[in-house]
Formats: sequence, C-alpha cells, structure tokens
Amino acid sequence: MRQHGPMRAAPTVLHLDLDAFFASVEQRDKPSLRGKPVIVGGLGPRGVVATASYEARVFGVGSAMPMSQARALCPHAAFLTVRFDAYRVASDIVMGLLHELSPITEPLSLDESFVDLAGRPDVPDSAAVRALAARLKDDVHRATGLRASVGAGTSKLIAKIASDLDKPDGLRVVEPGTERALLDPMPVHRLWTVGPATAQRLRGIGVHTIAELAAVAEDELIGMLGQAHGRMLARLARAQDDRPVTANRESKSISVEDTFERDVIDRALLLEILDRMAGRVAARLRETGLSGRTVTIKVRRPDFTTITRSATLPGPSDDVRTLAATARRLFTEVDTTDGIRLLGVGAAGLTDWTQQDLFEATEPEPDPEPEPEPGTVSIHRVWRAGQDVRHTTLGPGWVWGAGLGRVTVRFETRDSPVPGPVRTFTADDPELSPGPRPDEPEQDATSEAH
Repeated sequence: MRQHGPMRAAPTVLHLDLDAFFASVEQRDKPSLRGKPVIVGGLGPRGVVATASYEARVFGVGSAMPMSQARALCPHAAFLTVRFDAYRVASDIVMGLLHELSPITEPLSLDESFVDLAGRPDVPDSAAVRALAARLKDDVHRATGLRASVGAGTSKLIAKIASDLDKPDGLRVVEPGTERALLDPMPVHRLWTVGPATAQRLRGIGVHTIAELAAVAEDELIGMLGQAHGRMLARLARAQDDRPVTANRESKSISVEDTFERDVIDRALLLEILDRMAGRVAARLRETGLSGRTVTIKVRRPDFTTITRSATLPGPSDDVRTLAATARRLFTEVDTTDGIRLLGVGAAGLTDWTQQDLFEATEPEPDPEPEPEPGTVSIHRVWRAGQDVRHTTLGPGWVWGAGLGRVTVRFETRDSPVPGPVRTFTADDPELSPGPRPDEPEQDATSEAH
C-alpha cells in the first residue's frame, strides 16, 4: 500500500515510556513490595489512582480510577501516597540520558519523552536505531533501577504506538513503509485523538478499525467531527504525521497535565485531580525559585474539544492553596457532563519574586500549639503510607501504616538485601521524623535495624 506524506528514510523518532513509573519507583525503593501489587495515589476518601503496578493491573486497577474502587478490586495491594521528589529525581536522570542521545528531545511528562535521532551528527539507519534503543533501555535501568519501553518509527504517532506494544520492558522498531500494515488492524481508539465518544460515533458509521477509518473520505470525517479533528483523523489513519519533535525552550510557563485512560465524569474526582496538579505546579515553581501571576486550566472533552480558562492573580504566588483555589474557581465554568479525557493546570507570567501577603489562605491555618512544658516534647504529625521517615537509632524506612495515634514503619531502603523489619511507634515519637528528600544525602544511622 502506498505511503503518503513526508516519510523519513529511517525510524529515527523514539518514544520512551517508563513502565508503571510511580509504582515502579516505590517497588525499587521498598524491597518488600517487589513483585506485589502496588497502587499509588490519593489515599483520602475522594482520592484517585495515579499509577498501579502491573501486579495490580491484572485485577483491573487503572489510573484515574477512584481509590475506593481500587481498594475493592485489589484489597491486598499496598496503597501508597505519592512521592513527587523521588519521581522527579529518577525522571531527571532519564531525561539527561535522552539528551545525551540527541539534543532534540521533547518531554511529555515525568515518565515519557520523544527523541529525534535525526538531531545526531551520525543519523542512524534502522539497525543502528535498534541498537541505540536497546542501549538506552540498559542505561536507564543501570542508572535508575527502572524499566522502560521504547518505540521507534518514522513519526511521533508510530513511535508512541510502538512503545506500547510490548510492555513492560518492550522494544519495537517499525520499519519505514510498514506503518499502514501496523495500524490497519488496530481498533480506532489506538489513535491518540480518538476517545470513547469519538469511537462511538465512528462505530455508528461502521468504523471499528483504523483501516476502516482510512477508507472514509476526509470530507465525511470533517462533516462528522469538525474541521480540525476530522482532518487530523483522516491523516493519522493513513499514517500521515509530520509533527516535529520540538526541543524544550526556556520556559515561559509551568504546567502539568494528564490524559486519562478512561474519560472521568465524577466532578469530585476531577477536583481532587485538579488539587494535586496545583500542588505539582506549586512544587515546580518553588524548585525553580519562581512564582506565577496567571493561573490556567486546560480541559479536553471526549470529542477532543479543548477548553482553556485563565485568571490573573493580584500578585505572583507559588502558594499551592492559592493556585488550587483559583483552578477550582475556573473549573466551575466547565461542563463535565460528558466526561473529561485530559485535565491540566498551569502558571504563567513567571517572576522570581512572590508577594505572599496579598493572598489569604483558602483554609484557615490551625491555631498554634501551646508551648510545651519544660522537659516535655509536643509533636503533631500526620503520617501517610509510603512516606519516607528516619528514626534516630533504627535509621531510614517508610510508613507501612498509620492511625489511632500510632505509626508503623518498615526499616528498609532500595539497597536492603531482604525486606526490613517492622516496628510500631506512637505518632508523636520524638525519635521519628520525615525522611530526607531523595536527592539529599542520607545521614549515617547510629545503628543498623535488625
């Protein structure tokens, strides 16, 4: 079958995806959880799943699922809070390896990125691409202890689909000229612009596979889906994708966004996700020493319609409560009746100063605790499952569980030869403190945990 549109002579577009990223980092850092179902996300009553390990996915657990549903499907899993610091450290290492491979890299999120090997001085052929991709996977594992799946093709579309074909720890190179043979038998939802609503509309005209979609006239798709979406689908179904890999430039904004595996309709869940995204934006602002004056939300509906809403603050801020409250206010203007397939939060108008006194907290701060009597210690802490901790004598560990005034800790690190011992303490034990950031050096413990 003849290939249309611009065509590379070699499969020089790579897409790397770290497998079950958040959950894999947790299994790496917690030896007792290796090979067991792990679910990472919000642990509160309205929490949602951020990532599930492959051991949990066999029970039907997936991202953006209500945590209550995940607990019902896989009650024996380890349910852990997110540790963005740990994930960012691993991500930075991987992105550094990708940049060494080619200066043209386009990160999509913490765990995935495109790479254009045409940016190398020695543009590789198909055999060399396969060798480079295999070496990249080995380098990622050696540097981070994590596994990645890599796809290579002549376009972003093909590379991203290829990276998903042999997960986990997969490698698939799609040779030039074979793109249509790969795409044709696939269901239409494998195309990145096709959500459940679009797939249902296509089924209404007898289109189930990409080959059937490619046979539909472009004018008919435009009439059904609109100018932009119809034209794009017509091209993608025929493997015509000339979008360039765009290297990052100096950031004029900071944003995070996620595309859900299934459209999310529950508004309470969407607000929970929105709050978490605001927290991630605030963390990145603080990491870079910046604050933002404009808050933006991005919402994509199942029919691929994209809505953005923005609000300008009285002054720049990096306060998570300010960002979250503003994002929530903007979200009230959005109709979620048909579900949401993508949600994002961003901050623009960046500056290296902040004016916190302009902002009142969205929730009142708790009254300060009274000063303890001489000779006593008063500590009020909230412990979350999965959180890093340190004990003054037993060393580093992580929260196994907490509640009823107690906290249970497993004392182990990623280098522990066997699962570590478990100890229970009162929640205000003065010898127990939150562990250091993953990129901070550990202090030597005064004794080993036995």
